[in-house]
Amino acid sequence: MTLRLGDVAPDFTQQSSAGEISFHAWAGEQWVVLFSHPADFTPVCTTELGKTAKLAEEFKKRNVKPLAVSVDTLQSHVAWINDINETQNTSVNFPILADADRKVAELYDMIHPNSLANLTVRSVFIIDPAKKIRLTLTYPASTGRNFNEILRVIDSLQLTDHHKVATPADWVDGDDVVIIPSLQDADEIAQRFPKGYKAIRPYLRLTPQPNR
Repeated sequence: MTLRLGDVAPDFTQQSSAGEISFHAWAGEQWVVLFSHPADFTPVCTTELGKTAKLAEEFKKRNVKPLAVSVDTLQSHVAWINDINETQNTSVNFPILADADRKVAELYDMIHPNSLANLTVRSVFIIDPAKKIRLTLTYPASTGRNFNEILRVIDSLQLTDHHKVATPADWVDGDDVVIIPSLQDADEIAQRFPKGYKAIRPYLRLTPQPNR
C-alpha cells in the first residue's frame, strides 16, 4: 500500500507493551510519531528508543505521542525494554507495538524486501490530529534517526498550520520564516506580520516568526 502526504493514516488494532491499541482512538486529538524498528535487541534501535524516552517532555509540549513498532513479539519487547532502560539510563514511557503478524508493517509498507527481506526498515510517519499523514521518512537499518529533525518538522508543521508562512532551509524554532507567495494583500500582511518583513525578491519575503 502506497501512503502519500495528506492520506488518512490507516487504522488498526494491535497489541503493544502498554496493552492493546486501537490506533485512531488511542491517538485521540494528538499528533503521533509512528516509527518502525528492524528488530529488538539491536544496537541502533536501542539507542533510538532510549532517545525517544528522553525526549518525553519535548513531545508532550508539542502534543505528540510516540508509537514504536517492530515485528518481534510482545514478550521480546518487554525483555528488551529492560535493556533499553538500563543501557540508555532512561525509562521507556511510550508503547512499542508487537507486530509479529506484520499487520501494521504491511498497512504502512514498512517492509522493503530489497533492503531487509523480513524486517521493517526505519520508517517514520508524522500524523496530525485529523489522522492525516504529514511527513514520511525512510532510513536504512544501518542509520539511526535524527530526532532533532523530527522535532523540527513537527515545529514547522504546527507553525505553518496556523500562519500563512513556510519555513526555509535549516530553519529551527525562533528563526525567520517565509511569507507564502500567494499572500499578496498589503492590509492582511500588515495585520499578520506587525514586525514587518524583508523582501529579498518579490516571492521571497522573510519575517520574524509569529507566535506559535
